[in-house]
Amino acid sequence: MENIFYIVATIQILLGIYAISEGLRWLGMARRRLVTPPAFYTPSVAVLCPCKGAEPGLAQNLQTLCEFDYPNYEVFLAVASSSDPAYDIARRFGDRAKPKVHLVVAGLPEGCGEKVNNLRAAMDQVPAESEVFVFADSDGRPGRHWLRDLVAPLSDANLGAATTMRWVFPGGGGFASAMLAAWNAPISTFPGELKNNFSWGGGTAIRREVFEQAQVREYWRTSVSDDFSMTQALQRAGRPIQFLPECLVPSLLETDFDGLMEFTNRQIIITRVYAPRLWIKAGAVHLYYAATLICGLAALVTQLAGGNPILQVLVLMLGAALLAAVRGVLRIVAVGELFPAWRPQLMGQSWVWTILAPVVPFLYCANFFISAFTRKIHWRGIRYELVSPGMTKILTR
Repeated sequence: MENIFYIVATIQILLGIYAISEGLRWLGMARRRLVTPPAFYTPSVAVLCPCKGAEPGLAQNLQTLCEFDYPNYEVFLAVASSSDPAYDIARRFGDRAKPKVHLVVAGLPEGCGEKVNNLRAAMDQVPAESEVFVFADSDGRPGRHWLRDLVAPLSDANLGAATTMRWVFPGGGGFASAMLAAWNAPISTFPGELKNNFSWGGGTAIRREVFEQAQVREYWRTSVSDDFSMTQALQRAGRPIQFLPECLVPSLLETDFDGLMEFTNRQIIITRVYAPRLWIKAGAVHLYYAATLICGLAALVTQLAGGNPILQVLVLMLGAALLAAVRGVLRIVAVGELFPAWRPQLMGQSWVWTILAPVVPFLYCANFFISAFTRKIHWRGIRYELVSPGMTKILTR
């Protein structure tokens, strides 16, 4: 057993070293973006944000959408029903003079996700003079310059979209919230300059003409995933997607264990349906890491039972875990430079992205195992079955 472990662990450590090199590459990309002046491109923008439920901090999150340092934009907040608790909160922003805020009641979805249905309804209200669509999520708190920085790359008319990702801060809820933040961190730093890029629904800017030419709205018609469907539409249209680390969106999320499993399982099930190759690749990486440590525990027990030295086994096991923690440190360094205002909270919760980093792959393994046997998800009170990327069934509301 120990000989097998030595081989498996050596490969895992090599993979860990490669992951560190990728982390350094990502840090370098983030630093280059921070010193790159944005293009002076400020077309008229429609910011579209679907809302559902009175999630913690919703009013503060929506407030940030009304405070961008941008000369010409309107905000469209969309809910499925006026009975939704988010409706009353969103309505408070409707009387603002600058920017103009519209509240859209979309109605209940049929054959697609509620979020997608809300977005489609909101787009029907966008005036013809709006040149760019920007999609935001109701659980994020982007900074004042976020909109300007996100839209600026679209000065290149050949670009499909400019996008970013969320960075989750534990907003409370104890260990489950901390695990959610640690689980999300590898996804936040997955996109790069030239590869792994996909449009994220909580932070994407796209020219209106590109959106229409790529037929994104048609892709959304039977979809539950706004981001994967838009990515597929842009890829088939031959339009590149640019990732902007400087536009990462801070998100304060609070959850319990059930919420943690619901959120993480949903993301991986959606990935399996809409991006099966990515699902296989990511599953293999996390499974190999978990198998390495489990094999190490078995080797450790065998060595102890036989009265043999255990130092080599411990060093290899700790080495694999330590490399995962180092990657977490690199993420903290990068995000600290990207979010100076959030640095105190980032450093105060740094254990989340370092100490928990070696544990997170086991949660991913649970998610991948569950996603291998079901296509059903639960998303904000609605149960869906993802039959295929082009077919969604609503099971219960």
